[in-house]
Amino acid sequence: MLAPTGKDAALTDAIFTGAGIACTCCKDIMELCAELDQGAAAVLLVEEAVTHDRQDCLGRWLAQQAPWSDLPVLILARPGADSAAVARAMDMLGNVTVLERPARVAALVSAARTALRARQRQYQIREYLGERERAATALREADRRKDEFLAILAHELRNPLAPIRNSLHILRLSGATDPEIARVGEMMERQVNHMVRLVDDLLEVSRITRGKIELRKESVDMATIVRNAVEACRPLIDAAGHRLSIDLPSRPLRVEADPVRMAQVMSNLLNNAAKYTQPNGSIWLGVREESSEVVISVRDDGAGIPADMLPKVFDLFTQVDHGADRAQGGLGIGLTLVKSLVELHGGKVAVQSNGVGKGSEFVVRLALSDISVPGQTPVEAAADIGTLPRRILVVDDNRDAADSLAVLLEWLGAEVDVAYSGSEALDALDHLEPAVVLLDIGMPGMDGHEVARRIRERSGGERMTLVALTGWGQEEDVRRTRDAGFDHHLVKPADVDVLTRLLFDLHEATALPLS
Repeated sequence: MLAPTGKDAALTDAIFTGAGIACTCCKDIMELCAELDQGAAAVLLVEEAVTHDRQDCLGRWLAQQAPWSDLPVLILARPGADSAAVARAMDMLGNVTVLERPARVAALVSAARTALRARQRQYQIREYLGERERAATALREADRRKDEFLAILAHELRNPLAPIRNSLHILRLSGATDPEIARVGEMMERQVNHMVRLVDDLLEVSRITRGKIELRKESVDMATIVRNAVEACRPLIDAAGHRLSIDLPSRPLRVEADPVRMAQVMSNLLNNAAKYTQPNGSIWLGVREESSEVVISVRDDGAGIPADMLPKVFDLFTQVDHGADRAQGGLGIGLTLVKSLVELHGGKVAVQSNGVGKGSEFVVRLALSDISVPGQTPVEAAADIGTLPRRILVVDDNRDAADSLAVLLEWLGAEVDVAYSGSEALDALDHLEPAVVLLDIGMPGMDGHEVARRIRERSGGERMTLVALTGWGQEEDVRRTRDAGFDHHLVKPADVDVLTRLLFDLHEATALPLS
């Protein structure tokens, strides 16, 4: 409070004290601004104080308030016509209430209490904003930890996938002629590829909820997608004793689609039918052509869907209540992913059911494709690319991954040496001069970054091509490998076609950017 005289200050202080309002009296505007720095709920001052505020300290203080703050200012104005000082105060000071002198005690106390209640609400807003910021900070920290956990998990999952993929290609290169072995090998390769894609998604799970899944489209026969989906779902269908009837067209119906994602769509629909059908039930899967579309239908004679739930089945976390004895668990995201993936392919999905206990049918429609591109297997592609670098050093503490990759590269014509640690690799370079070093990053003791830096410091190290072959695949990981001196970055399990093409290009001295 800043009153015109000491007597006025004492009188006003007594009025406020009697009303239960604590106040601090200031002798001038500078002292008032200094007190504001200590904290205040409201300000009471006379019109003359605003006029004498030559340095505009009150205006500057109010302009620097936090976003939540709007300090109430009560001005006791001189009686009579509106003054320029009061008008300026109302423009510059913001939350201003003007009381004409002499003010009635009841009006003064009422205005002060109103200002204090308003300030109390601001303090509540401050607390709310603080709690929200703390919650946001906690969420950011949880999100950071989630990303860190997923990155570590993906790395650990990629490590065992690498030797499995390498071994499958070795089986192909060995020329195994047994049709059954070839069939099982192809099945295993499809499942490994599926696992690789799922691990990739694990690192970027947030993009699924934002609808930012990257599709890898190609021209593919819908029958192939259906067969792969059935293969994945067969254990669940057989375990329930269901009869699965499949009706495929006599000619190929090709679509421009991501085969893994479309197989995921079909698998989700088949799993859904298997879960919500009584044991020993029936499931029908059909593919047909209608005009310029491929129509895929998955129908069952199971639990059915109530009419009021039909519009909601594709909503996230929605599950149809079939009673406690029919609870199937799950998070209720399968059909949401089906709808998102189908729409990303430019298609549509619909559901129909005649009611509870009368089964249901899901129908997917996709545009037919005119493109037909015969593909090469990775082994066939590798056979076409030419000659690999003469000598390659493979460094990985995972012995299965290192040994299987070495055998694969030897089958492709390279001379390969293997080291199982960073120090072992540096020792090997004392008597070897490989053209390429395929180097794991996450090794105990001396990691791949340190090994790469030491190789670059050695005589002749600048001539070697360093390829990071690692389970770490985020942008920050690529940047770190580049800073450590690597020329290329490949994520485990590396696609054999990509790896062999890279090695061939290196042998041909083609400059390639870090990828």
